[in-house]
Amino acid sequence: MKSFNDTIDSLNNNQNSAYAFIRTFIGIALFVRGYLLFSDPEAIMKLVGDDQLHMWFSYVTIGHLVGGFFMAIGVFTRLGALIQIPLLAGAVFVVHDKSLLQGSQSLELAVLVLFLLVVCFIYGGGKNSLGKRFNLASY
Repeated sequence: MKSFNDTIDSLNNNQNSAYAFIRTFIGIALFVRGYLLFSDPEAIMKLVGDDQLHMWFSYVTIGHLVGGFFMAIGVFTRLGALIQIPLLAGAVFVVHDKSLLQGSQSLELAVLVLFLLVVCFIYGGGKNSLGKRFNLASY
């Protein structure tokens, strides 16, 4: 029982590491999403369903690449999250607006990522980030 309590105490003392893992995972996932959209421009046209939105393709792709990279390494985390929040809000309210409780879980995942982006925007990079290590501004 003592080792279990020691493990729980250790986990409670390392909450900054948990936040860093979540921030890094979201950043890498969004960066990979941007890369996949960059390598297949037709994918976003299938999602949106409109051929007149080529401008949005550039914004979404560059936003995911730049914002995801910033979040993954923990430099300018708030700026990276701020770039991503309108993209995910568009995904929730425009692209997946009628897909709640259907077979795919796209809406639920988009809402989860949007929520995590808002958390990252509020709290910044955290103690385990390159921005904190190099004393960069906490944008």
